Amino acid sequence: MKSLLQILLAMPVILASAAVSVAARQTIEPGNPVVSDYILGPDDQISIRVVDAMEISDKPVLIGTSGYITLPMVGQFRASGLTVTQLEAELVSRLKPYIRDPQVSVSIVEFRSQPASVLGAVTNAGVIQLRGHKTLFEVISEAGGLKNDAGNSIKITRPKKNGPIDLPTAAPDSSGQFSVAEVSVKSIMEGRNPQENIQIKPNDVISIPRAELIYVIGAVGRPGGFVLSEREHISVLQALSMAQGLDRLASGGNARILHASGDALTRTEIPVDVNKILTGKTNDVPMAVNDILFIPTSATKSATVRGIEAAIQLGTGLAIWRR
Repeated sequence: MKSLLQILLAMPVILASAAVSVAARQTIEPGNPVVSDYILGPDDQISIRVVDAMEISDKPVLIGTSGYITLPMVGQFRASGLTVTQLEAELVSRLKPYIRDPQVSVSIVEFRSQPASVLGAVTNAGVIQLRGHKTLFEVISEAGGLKNDAGNSIKITRPKKNGPIDLPTAAPDSSGQFSVAEVSVKSIMEGRNPQENIQIKPNDVISIPRAELIYVIGAVGRPGGFVLSEREHISVLQALSMAQGLDRLASGGNARILHASGDALTRTEIPVDVNKILTGKTNDVPMAVNDILFIPTSATKSATVRGIEAAIQLGTGLAIWRR
C-alpha cells in the first residue's frame, strides 16, 4: 500500500493530467456547447476521426469557399451550415455502406467562418472569430475592452441578410442593405440595461468612435483630456472644475486657450484671464472640442506651451478622464 507521502507527491501530476483531459474535452467533445452549437462555414478547418478508416482519420480538412468538403469513400458533400453534431451524423450515414457501426468524431481545428469586426477606440481593434454564441459585451471584451477616450456610443452594423438588430434604435441604413443601431457606452459601463447586450452575428461591424475631448494642462489639480458628453458645450470655468481647479503656483492671469483653426496642426493662442473669470470681473469663455486650456506657473515660458501642444497631437503622456 502506498504511503500517504507518496500519494501526496503524486497528486500534482494526477491533477495536471486531469486538467489536460478536461481541456481536451472542451475542445472536441460533442457535448461542449461552444463546439456543438457552432455552425460550420467556409474557411473553417476541421479534423475528422473515424475508427477503422485510416484514410480519413486525423487529417485536417478545410471547408471550401463553396461550403463543401471531399473525403475518401464519402465523396463531396456540403459541410457549411451544419453543426459539429450534425456533421458527425451525416458522416455516419454516408459511411454505413462501407463500415459496420461507424465511430466518428469531428473537432474544429481553426475557426474562420464567423468574423465580426471591432473598430475604433478599443485596445485591440480588428477581426474576432465568433466561437458559439457571443454577446456584444463579450466581443468588446475580447477586443481588449474600451479605451479611456472611447466616445459616448457604440454603433452596430449588420448585413440585411442576417436580419435586423434586436434593439429599439435599429433602423435600415440609406442603402437598405444594412441594419444599424447604437448603444450608449455609459449604459454598458453601468450595466443598466441587459437587453442591450445583444447576440453578435457573423459579419457584424462594431464601431466605437473616439470621444470629443477638451484638454486642461499645466498648474491644475488634475491635468489631462476630458471626455465630453453628447452635444455638451464647455466653458473655461467648467473645464477648470473638471481639472479640480488651479494649484497654488498657477498664474491664472496668463492662461491661454490653444484653439485648432482649420488645419489640425495649427493652433491660435487666445489669452484668458482665469483670475478675473473666477472673481466675476469678466465673462466666462466658451471652449470648443479639442481646445487646450493651458494654465502656466509664474515661470512658464511659451516654449513649454508648444511642447505640450506637440505631446497632445501625438497622443502621448496624457491621462484621459471620464466623468
